[in-house]
Amino acid sequence: MGGTGKQSFMGGAALLTLTMVITKLIGALYKIPVANLLDKEGMSAFYAAYNIYNLLLVVSTAGLPLALSRLISEAEALGRENQKRRVFRVTSALFLLLGIVCSAVMFFLAEPLAALLHNSMAVAAIRVLSPAVLFVCVLSAVRGYTQGQGNMRPTALSEIIESLTKLIVGMVLVWWLLQQGYPKHIGAAGAIAGVTAGTFLGMVTLLVYLLRRRGYRRSTDTPQSRRTIMRRLLSIGVPITVGACGMTLLNLLDQSLVQGTLQNSLGLSESVATALYGEYTYAVNLFALPTAFIYPVTISLIPAITAALTRRDYRAARSHTASAFRMTALLAIPAGVGLSVLARPIMDFLYFAVPDTAAAAAEHLRVLGFASILVCFMSMTNAILQAYGRERIPLWTLIAGGVMKVVTNYLMVANPAIGIHGAPVSTLYCYALIVLLNLIAIWRCVPEKPDYFQVFWRPAAAAVVMGIGARCIYNTLSLAMPGRIAVIITVLLSVVIYAVLAVALGAVRREDVAGLPKGEKIARFLRN
Repeated sequence: MGGTGKQSFMGGAALLTLTMVITKLIGALYKIPVANLLDKEGMSAFYAAYNIYNLLLVVSTAGLPLALSRLISEAEALGRENQKRRVFRVTSALFLLLGIVCSAVMFFLAEPLAALLHNSMAVAAIRVLSPAVLFVCVLSAVRGYTQGQGNMRPTALSEIIESLTKLIVGMVLVWWLLQQGYPKHIGAAGAIAGVTAGTFLGMVTLLVYLLRRRGYRRSTDTPQSRRTIMRRLLSIGVPITVGACGMTLLNLLDQSLVQGTLQNSLGLSESVATALYGEYTYAVNLFALPTAFIYPVTISLIPAITAALTRRDYRAARSHTASAFRMTALLAIPAGVGLSVLARPIMDFLYFAVPDTAAAAAEHLRVLGFASILVCFMSMTNAILQAYGRERIPLWTLIAGGVMKVVTNYLMVANPAIGIHGAPVSTLYCYALIVLLNLIAIWRCVPEKPDYFQVFWRPAAAAVVMGIGARCIYNTLSLAMPGRIAVIITVLLSVVIYAVLAVALGAVRREDVAGLPKGEKIARFLRN
């Protein structure tokens, strides 16, 4: 297959980062109107189906595309065309089998899965979403193949098409179903049908690309046996998959525990418990947002740690580790503080069509905003431990966090005086324990130990001042203008306040930004 269309590493990373920003914006245009239409009952069914889908998706596609990409990249570098073709055929067959099995599980076991989450109204949404797992498996096979050849354009194009289709089909279907008088949980099935349609069209786009670019380059290399390729694929992909299941499993565990406790311990009906959890999902949606923007930082910095260790340049490894912490703190702490301090204004701004739900969700977001900071650091510390060859530690800390979540969920949600408000607190405790254990592990296992105080205090101080300023600015502006305009101005001014303070306090360093795209220009303005 010819015409790979390679980009440089930084060019490919920049392209995927830009694509992520675009797809996140499209995703917001999809989820925010859908939430306004469905309200808490419909969104509870929506997220029940989506959480199950995410778990099966992680199991089938989290580690294997990366493993495929590595094997293809290796064969490409050595000019082994026959090896490339066999690797792609073997892995494509595995992806297809996984997709069929996981889609069948979602479709035929929709009722038991919904019962596991204590939400019988999610059955329709689960069934409608089931084909998407198969489509994404095929997508992942082609993406892994093209990425292994250094070509990120097909991935970027398919992701944008997938997001746009999800937006258009999901919005049209949910609006039409509700206009026809169908209940909210059927509307949720219509909304989530957009995800299925999007993955289908993304799959078609990549298959067309693959067929148009297929060419036959002669090669005399002897490919490895199918058994050897499968063994190598699984040895790389399975550990990554197990680690990637963590947050998805915690989300499923959270939903099952909270709704089960509300019904079994507090004696609430399924409809009441579902509505309460639906309010919680509105906050969870924003809680997950900061983590998405930490991902490019991880991609840019963590490989540098691995390269430095390979060269036995431990000073550089320490510098990169500290930079990874500083960049995460610089982005995550103000985002979490902002979500907590402006929880009610943000919720009212986004979900104006369901004001009661927005008000209830704001109470959860005040806690989850701080928890989002911890999730960002969990992702970063996991990556650092993996870069230093300590892949098993994140699995054990995840188990410890899961135990913490089970215990605290039961103790708080089962308390009538706390109820559903214990769910975000248990989430905060869960991720706090994981991050604490990861930080201890890094301190004990990593020779190039970062100075945690130096890493955290500057961005934390700037974020605290920003948070106080944001609250004061909003309270003042909301007296003189509509709340939605006041929110926009407050957010913009808060960003300026934080940026000025971060630079003034020295939270941003030259070495942290110099390696990023266009980072040299920014570094000229920094004094340290």
